[in-house]
Amino acid sequence: MTIALDRPHKTKSAQIREKLGYPIIDTDVHTQEFPPAFLDYLEQVAGTAIAERFQEHLPGASRSKWFKQSWDERRANRTARPPFWTRPTNDPLNLATVSLPKLLHERLQEAGTDFAVVYPNLATMAPHIGHEEMRRAVCRAANTYHADIFRPYSDRLTPIASIPMHTPEEAIAELEYAVKVLGLKAIQIPGHIRRPIPAFEKYGEEVANEAIWIDTFGLDSKYDYDPFWAKCVELKVVPTTHSSGMGWINRRSISNYQYNHIGHFASAAEALCKSLFFGGVTYRFPTLKFAFLEGGSAWGASLYTDLIWHWDTRNKDHLVENNNPANIDREELLELYTRYGGELVHGRLDQLGSGLGFHAELVAPLEPGDLDEFAVAGVTKPEDIRDRFLNHFYFGTESDDTRVAQAFNRKANPYGDRVKAFLGSDSGHWDVPDITAIAANTYSMVERKIITEEDLQYFLSIHPLELYTSLNRDFFKGTAVEKTADEFLAAKETR
Repeated sequence: MTIALDRPHKTKSAQIREKLGYPIIDTDVHTQEFPPAFLDYLEQVAGTAIAERFQEHLPGASRSKWFKQSWDERRANRTARPPFWTRPTNDPLNLATVSLPKLLHERLQEAGTDFAVVYPNLATMAPHIGHEEMRRAVCRAANTYHADIFRPYSDRLTPIASIPMHTPEEAIAELEYAVKVLGLKAIQIPGHIRRPIPAFEKYGEEVANEAIWIDTFGLDSKYDYDPFWAKCVELKVVPTTHSSGMGWINRRSISNYQYNHIGHFASAAEALCKSLFFGGVTYRFPTLKFAFLEGGSAWGASLYTDLIWHWDTRNKDHLVENNNPANIDREELLELYTRYGGELVHGRLDQLGSGLGFHAELVAPLEPGDLDEFAVAGVTKPEDIRDRFLNHFYFGTESDDTRVAQAFNRKANPYGDRVKAFLGSDSGHWDVPDITAIAANTYSMVERKIITEEDLQYFLSIHPLELYTSLNRDFFKGTAVEKTADEFLAAKETR
């Protein structure tokens, strides 16, 4: 029996898809596991003891204590209010769609979407499990489970492999298993690892759990992750990320989940993006691209512009010429203070110092160290920033996020470029309960003249094709998008 395809009328989204004449690729469709079936896989991977204990190790399990605490305890511990009521419940069809691959495959077509990359909820949490044995077992079980249940529907759906990143070695091990054994072709890495600050570990586990730093695998990382990036290139997989920033210092309201939620995906993604850029990953691996999901694309446009602005005003040559304290003409400075200082400075000009004020005198020495903070990124001119950024970073954006106009604002963006936003609907969560509304929501931005028809094609089709075929020309082979992907690659080669 079918449910979605037997409905009497085509959805508005399906009608829009027919009119467009090119495929719609959704890069972020959420699903959730059927718990009894997943536990079978986990037990097979790691044994009964791990399967029985895994829920207490899930990220967020510690935050759930908020519901059991009194207000005095919440204030004393600054326990952030966690997520609640995050699944669509007003229609059983929408809720079942989140869990059942066969139904999702059917409704995807009803929605007019040709292909989707699937992000299972457990798989997005698994790499953040602190306990190593549990983390690696849950990632392995999740990857095996999803590879199995989605394999019959690979013409339109492909699940991500969940890659733990606490060390490069564990990341490489799971990546090789996921690609070579399970046949998965899309991956997700955590955007960061919470690591204890060594100087505070002596104060005990509770302090160490709070006194943490955020390791983002590029700049200032604990490990050299280049072997992992090299393995991604070798195995032809594009790293994507879908990590939370809730619980970070400015997202720890004890009373308001919305306060903690707003902007948290973008914040976590920006931390990783800056780290990959300034850590030189996009310089050393010129063919490797990255995608950031669920944070929108406005922050990407802002960061791109900000990087170029910082280069213009903080590159080494500019600093040496315009900001070096040694440049100050002391005699001229003293004359100006004498002429205009009046009683404010009278009798105290011998204490003038450099004239730069308390903050500069105390914090910034005359020899601050390496001035060229763009060197590791391989940047010697602003065009290098454009190339290291725009050629490498893609930004998943929800279908009703009108701020995508900033990514496509070629008049405002440096060099008249589009920032590479693409559809990542986030369907399956509380904000997108009905998968059949996605294409209609997106097209409404054209109808309202927020983006152009040309922008829309980049958003729905060209950018995801570009990303996923960048390393693996056969990514869409055997799928509903194969013909379009072949045509895209052929056209690219003739340019």
